[in-house]
Amino acid sequence: MKKIFYILASALFTACAAQSGHDGMITMETLLAEMTSYDAVVSYPKVPYKTLQTSSYDRRTVSPDKPFWFANNDGFGYERLDTVDGRIEKVLFEQDGPGAVTRIWMTTKDKRGTLRFYFDGSDNPEITIAAYDMDRFPVAVGRPFSLTHTHYVRDIEGVGGNTFFLPLPYAESCKITLEEPVGAEDIPRYYQITCRKYIPSAEVETFSIRKVREIMPLIESAAGILQNPPFFEGGTECTRILSDAGDCLELPRGNKAVRTMVLALSDCGKERIPEIMMKSRIQVSFDGVVCVDCPLDCFFGTGTGTPEVSGWYLEAGPDGRFVSRWVMPYSDRAEIRIVNGGGIPCRFTVLCHVDDFEFGENTLYFHATYREQEGIPVGNIYDSNDNTEWNFTDIRGKGIYCGDILSLYNHCPVWYGEGDEKIWIDGDTFPSIMGTGTEDYYNCSWAPVVPFDTPFGGAPRADEDSSHGYNTFMRTRNLDVMPFGEHLKFDLEMLGWERGFVDYRAAAYWYGTLESTIINQ
Repeated sequence: MKKIFYILASALFTACAAQSGHDGMITMETLLAEMTSYDAVVSYPKVPYKTLQTSSYDRRTVSPDKPFWFANNDGFGYERLDTVDGRIEKVLFEQDGPGAVTRIWMTTKDKRGTLRFYFDGSDNPEITIAAYDMDRFPVAVGRPFSLTHTHYVRDIEGVGGNTFFLPLPYAESCKITLEEPVGAEDIPRYYQITCRKYIPSAEVETFSIRKVREIMPLIESAAGILQNPPFFEGGTECTRILSDAGDCLELPRGNKAVRTMVLALSDCGKERIPEIMMKSRIQVSFDGVVCVDCPLDCFFGTGTGTPEVSGWYLEAGPDGRFVSRWVMPYSDRAEIRIVNGGGIPCRFTVLCHVDDFEFGENTLYFHATYREQEGIPVGNIYDSNDNTEWNFTDIRGKGIYCGDILSLYNHCPVWYGEGDEKIWIDGDTFPSIMGTGTEDYYNCSWAPVVPFDTPFGGAPRADEDSSHGYNTFMRTRNLDVMPFGEHLKFDLEMLGWERGFVDYRAAAYWYGTLESTIINQ
């Protein structure tokens, strides 16, 4: 049944993309097709784009060599003020040229206000929302496209946050504004708006509410697929028990791709599985190059302690069974090894479904790379440059960044994740992605965080209300993936509510060439 569902889902979205995407035009249909296709990120995009983000970060943050590089007044940043028909509108986001908004994250302590979305230079907003609250979008699009955060209060004057994933494409421009009621100007408004900026020649069909209503069956189908990911069971089934250091699973030769990988642990005692998963590594080589070298618990998106995970790409259950749905292409050969670093006897049964794959000029290889460090200092003087940044990953070469996991032990007594993420892409002089805090990056709000799960990741583990102890965040990207031609660098500011230190274990999921390398390993 799952195989039939996978085939039907693929056929549906291929057909919809073909019907609406004539002559390469980008539409809501093609973006939804891309969002629900595991193959979409395997090749460098045919229509090039750069991923950008506008957020409410403290606008005193200008440059590493200037004061306030770590400034933390992140609820009051915006682009400028416009006067429209006598009303004052804060411009939260503005981009010219063809593009698409792919993610809107926001939260506040008081949702009073009016959001307006203007497209292609129109003086009339296409979307008007009578609140600072994307959950009040004028058309109900389903939970995977409109996620309310765990600390959400429905009342208009209550605390609330959400992450909105329905794509909003535009041919010429997009502007998003907020009108605040008198007396509400001092309320912090946190937001991150991520977009694709396509090359100027890209053809894009601009978003409209009318179009949303026309394609509601497609949106509902996409939401169902994201909520219940298809499991590919076709192709060649390859299974091997890897118990000894020299064991490896050799996959079929030729132009192929791993479409699903399942790992099962046995003969070790259920209580020993978290320790084994943390201390053992998976190593996967494609065409003679090791592209995956990562602890098992981070590779499968679960982190320390192996809590349950159920997402679009990754799944971890309580029974010692772990699933990866990343598509992993290769042109000739591939091998999988498990290195048991804990010395605990265990049977690792690896099952892969391998299918034919057209390996083209722009096809990329899947990578999962890992970094850990103990005793990272956390500061709490936000306006001082006497703080540190931790390099999450630093990739040289060509690729597409698709997500990550941060599994950690927090030695601080309280929240450690005030610091902004700063992601530099290719020749940036200022980060393309300038964030507002760890929980915001991972699609939630109002730390400390409680465990939650979505198709796009979540927080598999949060042991204490104070955030002291073990915490794990995981995020996988769909339309908000980040292509890079030469370089991607991801730094995290190390800021918290009080001074202390943390131990970080971090893995990054990305596609790249065989020549693409990690600097900080």
